[in-house]
Amino acid sequence: MGDEVNEVVKGVSLDVHRGETLAIVGESGSGKTVTAMSILKLLPSPPAQWPSGEIRYQGENVLALSESKLRAMRGYKVGVIFQEPMMSLNPLHTVGKQIAEVLKIHKGLSMIKAEPLILKWLERVGIESPKEKINSYPHQLSGGQQQRVMIAMALVNEPELLIADEPTTALDVTIQAQILDLINDLKQELGMSVLFITHDLAIVKRFSDRVVVMKSGEVMEQGDTEAIFAAPKHPYTQELLQTLHVRREDTIPDNAPELMQVNDLKVWFPIQKGLFRRTVGHVKAVDGISFSLKQGESLGIVGESGSGKTTLAHALLKLVKSEGDYRFEGNAMAGLDNNAMRPYRQSMQLIFQDPYGSLSPRMSIEEIIGEGLDIHNIGTAESRAAKVIETMELVELDPAWKNRYPNEFSGGQRQRIAIARALIMEPKLVILDEPTSALDRTIQLQVVDLLLKLQRQKGLTYIFITHDLMIVQAMCHNILVMRKGKVVEQGSTQVIFDTPKEDYTKELLSAAKL
Repeated sequence: MGDEVNEVVKGVSLDVHRGETLAIVGESGSGKTVTAMSILKLLPSPPAQWPSGEIRYQGENVLALSESKLRAMRGYKVGVIFQEPMMSLNPLHTVGKQIAEVLKIHKGLSMIKAEPLILKWLERVGIESPKEKINSYPHQLSGGQQQRVMIAMALVNEPELLIADEPTTALDVTIQAQILDLINDLKQELGMSVLFITHDLAIVKRFSDRVVVMKSGEVMEQGDTEAIFAAPKHPYTQELLQTLHVRREDTIPDNAPELMQVNDLKVWFPIQKGLFRRTVGHVKAVDGISFSLKQGESLGIVGESGSGKTTLAHALLKLVKSEGDYRFEGNAMAGLDNNAMRPYRQSMQLIFQDPYGSLSPRMSIEEIIGEGLDIHNIGTAESRAAKVIETMELVELDPAWKNRYPNEFSGGQRQRIAIARALIMEPKLVILDEPTSALDRTIQLQVVDLLLKLQRQKGLTYIFITHDLMIVQAMCHNILVMRKGKVVEQGSTQVIFDTPKEDYTKELLSAAKL
């Protein structure tokens, strides 16, 4: 409050050598982004202050530079790729105009003179049809394309240092690998140094030369990547590295009852054209998928964006129209309307990817968790209140927080709130749609541990939708690999990871380096 000072970085010392990739790793709040953004004084000041220490770039103390000299460095000598491209790109301007702005500021080029250079860089970063994409707005591009545009913008002036802040967090593993390979290739070509900020240890192991491990604003350990991964000295580093290869060991009993049976499920969306909106084809989002699910089982559904994973989940919950034979506890679900589905909705719950987006900011935690009981008119006001407290304790949330609002919680805590909202209905099946993608690795493993504990206690069945193969390995008994609406391969986690048959599955595993 007011005069209170929060020390978020405490005596950090590190060097970035010419031509190397230095990774800074740690959980949210460890100070890694604050450290990196301080290099160009990109933090608003005030409130940010640098009461001691120096940041030297080619002999000059950045903290003592004038604003005009800092502007000359930003985007010219030092480029930055931010974590969320959709938030960093201006939605009102085409990508060409945004890249041109960097060239105009530092090289005085007009749009006409800049255009050949922009097209060259869009092509270099792997944007297909750059002459079309140069006039596109950010929302017209996929996540991978947006990130490539950010890379082009950061590198168009061929900087000496590139700061990459979680540049692949929300991307599929194959797109992630492409982006990282691209940065690595451009680094070699330009003789550039890279400061890479991430919480993904698989990326660190694959792409960095040296690594700095941070926690609570301090450096826990630093050194050559190979040496730190082979023999970490600090307990915190050891804890981080233990999360790399956690694999589920238990199996489903042979006599476990079948909870769900899906045969030849299809979700086709019509493509309509012309004045009379005639159907000229279909987008086959889910195209003839079959699988069975036993009580107490965790099934991982993996694949790239657009593979049909989420559409399949929505079809199982009857949120989109589908065709095919689909049974839940032996009951045919295909012909049920919304009223007929209502009793089943208690037994089938969905946990969304973004807990902050799926929790109403206007409702208290007690109201959010208890909302399902109110909708289904279950129990009295007193029993509902007691059930909320019981469920909060179950997911390891302090019941004293029940009158707080979502913005007062961390990402991991918000995901626990979302889990509590689903579990209060005492479901038999919980579908989790990318529930850990926005969380740090250690927080991800905490959420996985919680889900596994709840599964043992409650006999829950999970369908886990994700592109994070490391989490699938820790969470799931069986895996279903999807591509373009079809099942490419399915089997036990052990078989899929150790002896994958299909080239696409091998490609996914290779991209994740597991």
